Amino acid sequence: MHIYKVGGAVRDRLLGLAVSDVDWVVVGATVEQMHEQGYRPVGADFPVFLHPKTNEEYALARTERKSGRGYGGFTFHASPDVTLEQDLIRRDLTINAMAEDPQGNLYDPYHGQRDLQAKLLRHVSPAFAEDPLRVLRVARFAARYAPLGFRVAEETLELMRQISESGELQALTAERSWKEIERALMEAQPQMFIQVLRDCGALAQLMPEVDALFGVPQPEAHHPEIDSGVHTLAVLQQAALHGQSLSVRWACLLHDLGKGTTPQEQWPRHIAHEHRGVKLIKAVNQRFKAPKECQELALLVGEYHTHGHRALELRPDTLLELLQKFDVYRRPQRFEDFIAACEMDARGRLGLENRSYPQAEYLREAAKVARAASAQHLIDQGLAGKALGDAIKRERLNALKAFKAARMASNG
Repeated sequence: MHIYKVGGAVRDRLLGLAVSDVDWVVVGATVEQMHEQGYRPVGADFPVFLHPKTNEEYALARTERKSGRGYGGFTFHASPDVTLEQDLIRRDLTINAMAEDPQGNLYDPYHGQRDLQAKLLRHVSPAFAEDPLRVLRVARFAARYAPLGFRVAEETLELMRQISESGELQALTAERSWKEIERALMEAQPQMFIQVLRDCGALAQLMPEVDALFGVPQPEAHHPEIDSGVHTLAVLQQAALHGQSLSVRWACLLHDLGKGTTPQEQWPRHIAHEHRGVKLIKAVNQRFKAPKECQELALLVGEYHTHGHRALELRPDTLLELLQKFDVYRRPQRFEDFIAACEMDARGRLGLENRSYPQAEYLREAAKVARAASAQHLIDQGLAGKALGDAIKRERLNALKAFKAARMASNG
């Protein structure tokens, strides 16, 4: 029995990065031997075990053969005669196909170290094309390692194009796709995930609504970058730079989908794109079964982000309606996330990345004013039901009117 550290732990150590998860491969062992040594089986499809003390994953060396469509369409073979090289060749990228023995000796049969130095994401073998999930994985690695200067090798990008054209991406489950999307959005440069998917034709297959934004112009006066797709990537980049949450990043990606359906004769204006986008955002949400909080925020940001930008101009009654829509009284964080997404949208414009966004503080103050409007004296007056609801709404509206008047007076 020979045990090797493999994959990400070896790759990140060579890159000088912190290693979080460690995976191991066991060569020359049987399932029975693993049981005898106290390892606990966890793999449903192939032999993976948890170490009796560290709980780290140990997998028996295995080979795989394509037997069906999609991510799960493989037959695995694990036995003591499977070699380390045979196990490593089934992995996705050369930089993930290196191993290290307990003495620290590096095993690199597919030149992963060379590609690390060249900053290339390159496939190990033609078998790469058998697993459509690898398209998303490579795009995710591009998002993670873009700050270090990594790029996808052209021959790997070509294989990813072939997978995209084959229709295999349609065989991916919503759960597996979302897992990669979620991780990619939280990387250092999530816009690179979308860019790489677009470069290989996968974006048109997975998120045609996002792909449709590229090449669609916007008014240059408001959007010096002009292209709606380029703007979306910039908004996503700003969300990462400002450390925004997953739900905010998801909303940033989908906020402008309505612009992809604007008739060309109306370009570069996009009247009512917010309302047209709602149906498209719903479709993307459902396709990937995004978590509820991501779905809700994306829909609200898509429909109301222009309200956020025009916050200082909104009438008190419109402002109150906006606050009611977000239920700022019981769900203050959701409104805070909306404000964040609006600010990222404003910053995701060429040359305007550092411009101040006074709307953010204005909206926070308005929410505070509305929440502070007390209902107790109305209850003391004996109001209840609809009458109480209407009276509370009037109190909040009057408070917002006073707030807006005071702000206008202080601004001269």
